[in-house]
Amino acid sequence: MNAPDPFAELKQKQRVMWASFTPTAMFTTPVASRLVKFAGVARGESVLDVGTGTGVVAVTAARAGAKVKGLDLTPELLEQARENARLAGTDDIEWTEGDAEKLPYPDGSFDVVLSQFGHMFAPRPEVAIAEIRRVLKPAGRVALATWPPEHFTGRMFAFVGKNSPPPPPGAAPPPQWGNPATITERLAPHFEPPFFARGTMTFPALSLAHYRTFMERSVGPMQKLVESLASDEEKLKTVRAEFDALVEPYYADNLVHMDFILTRAGAR
Repeated sequence: MNAPDPFAELKQKQRVMWASFTPTAMFTTPVASRLVKFAGVARGESVLDVGTGTGVVAVTAARAGAKVKGLDLTPELLEQARENARLAGTDDIEWTEGDAEKLPYPDGSFDVVLSQFGHMFAPRPEVAIAEIRRVLKPAGRVALATWPPEHFTGRMFAFVGKNSPPPPPGAAPPPQWGNPATITERLAPHFEPPFFARGTMTFPALSLAHYRTFMERSVGPMQKLVESLASDEEKLKTVRAEFDALVEPYYADNLVHMDFILTRAGAR
């Protein structure tokens, strides 16, 4: 009998928290193209997209000719993924509601496993990576997109964490997945030394207040933070001012600039 998942409650909260993410996914579509190319996805390869969200990576890989499956915790996002696939003419993608720490696929099922800002929210990185390696073929490869902790999005998650209840003991902070040394260490038991690349995602915003308002409505961690402060007007005002100050150095030409890191590694 399988032991109970100690992070079941956290994952349920994540499932609900990310349900509003759909409007934000549009801005990640250029990164999806970059990730698929970086991974070297080829026509006919079998591909799994972990934490697929609205399916931007999965659809991009399918349009490149791959045979694709997408997995996510949040059913509302998978519903949007199906619609995105229909519009793109990639209806043959298989969508599954599931957990990155317990992938519902047989051993050796895929040539490539991709994850764009999804796997990093699995509380136990060693479990998620072991699962990714398990479902890969012997000569398979993994390619990941994550947020470096020293750049804007990593700092934003740290800011939200500072102002929110702590996660359960033992849950790894998502921004750690943006540190090349940490990535290398986590992949080492199952993968060859990784190759890295960097890029910048831009997010159009007419002002800092416009950007903050969008984040409060569409990005789960910010949304939940604001909801938790609804009864404390002064604290909410302070947190919003701190958030604007955090964003300001990355805001220019009506764009918020967000650095990301790409990782690719072959299976051992």
